[in-house]
Amino acid sequence: MGAWQSRRYFGLAVLCCLCHGQAAKPPGGESLSKLLEHAKTGDPSAEYNLGKMYIEGEGVHRDFAEAARWYRKAADQGNAEAQNGLGFLYDNGQGVPEDHAEAARWYRKAALQGNSDAEFNLGSLYDTGQGVALDRAEAVRWYRRAAEHGDSDAAFDLGVMLEEGQGVARDYPEARRWYLKAAEKGIAVAESAVAALYANGRGVRRDPAEAVRWYRKAAVQGFAPALDALGAAFADGRGVGRDYVEALTWMDLAVFRARGTVKQEYAAERDGIARKMTPEQIAAAEQRIAEWKKKWAP
Repeated sequence: MGAWQSRRYFGLAVLCCLCHGQAAKPPGGESLSKLLEHAKTGDPSAEYNLGKMYIEGEGVHRDFAEAARWYRKAADQGNAEAQNGLGFLYDNGQGVPEDHAEAARWYRKAALQGNSDAEFNLGSLYDTGQGVALDRAEAVRWYRRAAEHGDSDAAFDLGVMLEEGQGVARDYPEARRWYLKAAEKGIAVAESAVAALYANGRGVRRDPAEAVRWYRKAAVQGFAPALDALGAAFADGRGVGRDYVEALTWMDLAVFRARGTVKQEYAAERDGIARKMTPEQIAAAEQRIAEWKKKWAP
């Protein structure tokens, strides 16, 4: 199924700030006191922006309950961003009790106004059966709407549904079309998905060299499955000349970036390649590995 990543407050840019502990400045350069003044007059845009500041902890202590209070004021006036934000808080039990059904209700209000984050979020709820009855066809409908509004995450999830035939007839060429929309924006998991279609000849002529090209795009971003696949291509000489140094480099990096049980699988593949190599080859690979790890260091 789709729903490959968590639902969102109000766009990836803000979430990236939150993930890295960096909060955006008050919208439009307004001071907190000015924004509060506007919010108290019932200005829904100011109410939404004030709620966002409480989520980010910009100029105020981070307070999800207070964020929910201001979001609700704006959401009740029809502000789509606030409706999506309030839905997210219910979805995650932040500042309000966790309630997926209530999250779905607010996501829907925003989605019906064309808010792409809310369309994606609502599709994700239908995809996982949280707060609504599991309905993959309905998930596809909302993913498609978000994707048509330019949402890269939704484009990828729609591609997954089309490739797997979940909620819609299986259609590899159409899956590739939506994967490409996300891949062309640098989404690593989508780049890897495009590569897999070329590697397996699904919806396109089998093209190992093109598969390698797309796997490399995802690999240099540190996406573990692509790192492992690229290493395997070098080990087997598929779409690229056989090169054990390159194979060990990418496979070891896959182990480094992987999480969960797949880490052990990748390690077994890597160790199998290492046994075929000379000490000099291993040393050359280790040097390249160290260079990549340095690039990815925080």
